[in-house]
Amino acid sequence: MPDEPASARKGQLRVASRASEPDIADFASESVIIFDVEGAVHYWNPASEALYGWPALTMIGRGIGHLSTRSENEREHWRLLLQEGTWQGVVSRRTPSGIHIAVDIRQYVRFAQDGTPRDVIEYGRQSLSDSAVEGADWHIPDRLMAASWEIDISAATPLIAEIARLRKAVNANDEKLLHARYVELVEVARIVNVNERTMRLVGGNRGRDLMIGQPVAGFWPLESRMVAGELFADAMLGETEGATYRRQMPSDGILRDPLVTVWRADEPGRVYVAVNGTVDDDRSYLYLRASEARYRKLVHHMPIALWQVDASHMGRIYNDIRATGVSDFGAYLDEHPELVELAATTVRVTDVNRAAVQMFGGSGALDLMRPVGYLFTVARESLRNVMIGRFNGQESHHEVTKVETFDGRVRDVRMSVTYPKLVAELDVTIFSFEDVTEHMGIEAELRQLQADFTHAARISTLGELTTSIAHEVNQPLAAIVTNAETSLRWLSRPDPNVEKVKELTTRIAASGRRASDIVQRIRGMAAKRQPERVPLDLNDVAQESLLFVRHEIESRSIRVTTDFARDLPQVTGDRIQLQQVIVNLLINAVQAAEERGEGDRRIILGTASEAGQATLTLRDTGPGIPADDLDRIFHGFFTTKESGMGIGLAICQSIIAEHGGAIAASNHPDGGAEFRFVIPAEAA
Repeated sequence: MPDEPASARKGQLRVASRASEPDIADFASESVIIFDVEGAVHYWNPASEALYGWPALTMIGRGIGHLSTRSENEREHWRLLLQEGTWQGVVSRRTPSGIHIAVDIRQYVRFAQDGTPRDVIEYGRQSLSDSAVEGADWHIPDRLMAASWEIDISAATPLIAEIARLRKAVNANDEKLLHARYVELVEVARIVNVNERTMRLVGGNRGRDLMIGQPVAGFWPLESRMVAGELFADAMLGETEGATYRRQMPSDGILRDPLVTVWRADEPGRVYVAVNGTVDDDRSYLYLRASEARYRKLVHHMPIALWQVDASHMGRIYNDIRATGVSDFGAYLDEHPELVELAATTVRVTDVNRAAVQMFGGSGALDLMRPVGYLFTVARESLRNVMIGRFNGQESHHEVTKVETFDGRVRDVRMSVTYPKLVAELDVTIFSFEDVTEHMGIEAELRQLQADFTHAARISTLGELTTSIAHEVNQPLAAIVTNAETSLRWLSRPDPNVEKVKELTTRIAASGRRASDIVQRIRGMAAKRQPERVPLDLNDVAQESLLFVRHEIESRSIRVTTDFARDLPQVTGDRIQLQQVIVNLLINAVQAAEERGEGDRRIILGTASEAGQATLTLRDTGPGIPADDLDRIFHGFFTTKESGMGIGLAICQSIIAEHGGAIAASNHPDGGAEFRFVIPAEAA
């Protein structure tokens, strides 16, 4: 009988097996095993797994001696087989539970072209002499296959030593601590390899390569982690070579009443796990596979870039922080910024779609399978916002942020994060990124164009007010000249009146300041500047606006009635833009009131507070707005004036909308037009 193969050759055989495509023998009803000439297993089909109980994951690379009792007769049998080329008979084979079963086998040697033995193919089924039923259905359904794992626990040596110590204690507190250590053992354990059924059951759309190296806890049902950890410890602490440890688990939503078997692997610090059970779903396996394939294809080809993220360990950290009484997580992160860096370096991306690879310029999905920090190199604050949303129990989080691609490009993206609804065995968070760089650029250009347009409208308005502006400036200038001349006369007298000169000089200074204020208002209206949002009193803005058109009003004998509300809530806005709106409305009202002839020319201007909003109403006693024009009056380039451009009211509407408000026009029941706009009050 050949000896067990070397571990190096065993590793090579496993890699070769994983890389190979499924063989037609996978669908055979008989056990099909391929050995090399030294007796090491090279192929192990599903029927072999169902017959012997050993998953293929644990058998590839092992010698036949792992299944049989070593003896000189068996060694002689193998030698004769290689010489004769064929053998048929009944052998005794060992199952994982240590029970031996009788198996009818047929073995054939395949030879190379030079006549030397190349490998051995064995076909087998349970012997009729060993309680087998003749003519039984040998189709191997998926439910009979074990979900197999190879797990590395070498990093948990101190933890296993502590478990061994706690097992000897009888104290209730130590028993609670022991149970916690079992769960911790599952969290420390790492996946070395899994078979296809494990991938199908718990791997979702991740695949084997993305499961390898990950914590077992990320794929193991939460409610049975304690029992799994206990089995891992049994296998590592057990003294009997080849002993298996098994436990019937409760249904977990994946398998119905799964049976978990654990035994120690040949390599130190590793165990094998086999989980048998029927899928806990009434639908057929083929239906589930087809559904999964459709899901993966749909996600893969979606135009939105998607990331699947495993943040389960952060969820546990959040729970611990919450248990200390922390409710303001934002303030907590200000005091502990290292927690944001911990998330950036330990929360891993577990899957991405094609659009994500294309957005970041990767060569494949694996380029993006790394800690999430690379998504937030430009805007670390966005990762902080995502963490706060998760801590606060939000269902999702949305914001516009920036990302840097692998080739150094910085893109504007609209990020959406969907958090897991329940803390289950798979704590999956989904990130989606939509590239809005071009959209943001267009919006910026539109904002600039609108700003230029608004500025041009202000200049146009000032052009209409040339006479008023000149009159306003001339008044203080005339006062300055008059007072200065009078001062000179008082000074030229034989007995100068110094007190009178002081009084006149004071008037000159006041007139100078008044002229300066007028110029500053005009410069503010004419300047090209970025909007500045500050808290404002709408009453003050309205009174300042009246100063611009005061001469227009007085020269046309128009009476202005004001009704400014007391305790009017402040609004947040740009003073110059809001003045532009009110001045424009006042000019229109002056022109409308003038059309009344010698009758009652009036403008009524008032403010009010309504439901958390500041309201301004301006009414004239002119002829009103034609009914057919009411729906078009705010449209761009619509005008009823022969020399009008039709942009004033359109810009007014745009400015009020930017301030979060609304403007409307109507005809007052007592005659004349009425304009009314509302702006939200400043938040407390």
